[in-house]
Amino acid sequence: MTDILSSYKREVEGDQPPLHYPDYKSTVKRNPARALLPLDHTLSEVTGPVFRERLAGPDRADLTTQHKGQPIGERISIEGWVLDEDGRPVPNTLIEIWQCNSSGRYLHPVDQHDAPLDPNFSGAGQIVTNAEGGYRFVTIKPGEYPWRNTPNAWRAAHIHFSLFGPAFATRLICQLYFPGDPLLEWDPMFQCIPTQAGKDRVTAKYDPTLSKAEWSLGYRFNFVLRGRDSTPWEA
Repeated sequence: MTDILSSYKREVEGDQPPLHYPDYKSTVKRNPARALLPLDHTLSEVTGPVFRERLAGPDRADLTTQHKGQPIGERISIEGWVLDEDGRPVPNTLIEIWQCNSSGRYLHPVDQHDAPLDPNFSGAGQIVTNAEGGYRFVTIKPGEYPWRNTPNAWRAAHIHFSLFGPAFATRLICQLYFPGDPLLEWDPMFQCIPTQAGKDRVTAKYDPTLSKAEWSLGYRFNFVLRGRDSTPWEA
């Protein structure tokens, strides 16, 4: 059991965002005032669940075909690999995404932004990585939206990713950002990543080989689960 538990130990250092980042106002209240106490995992947390492709098939990976009509906005594809710290592929990893629509609004009752909802876009998808650790989503590029972190604050365009490995203790969450977005300089969720190398690892790379002529732009976005080249994860 000790060996199983140690394999799920998370390393929080280097490029990882701090729990407390004053410019990101929510962390002031969310950050624990006292030192964290490690809790032992239970057997169920380290032995399940097990995902298969039938639980998240190709129909869930294309967010543009989930309704009767086509959603409004710029069609994009995002693909890449889930890798371990030694660059080896990690198959059978459940990847989930959620995002706002092209006007910057989530399909969620809490989101009261006055931007319009899109009846043909729900903003959620999932897929299980293949034997080579690969994945591919088709979606719409999300819009920017206002939030109340500071006066006149706007979030840069982003997509939320959740990776779920072979155990409940392995869930990791991050955000994907887009290259050249002028709001990145002002987005504290992006800026709380302490190094430029870490920021680069959560910024998708435009890849013309993944684009389809007159149909979509293609972006490459890989995940590294841990180690010195780890993707910066949300605490």
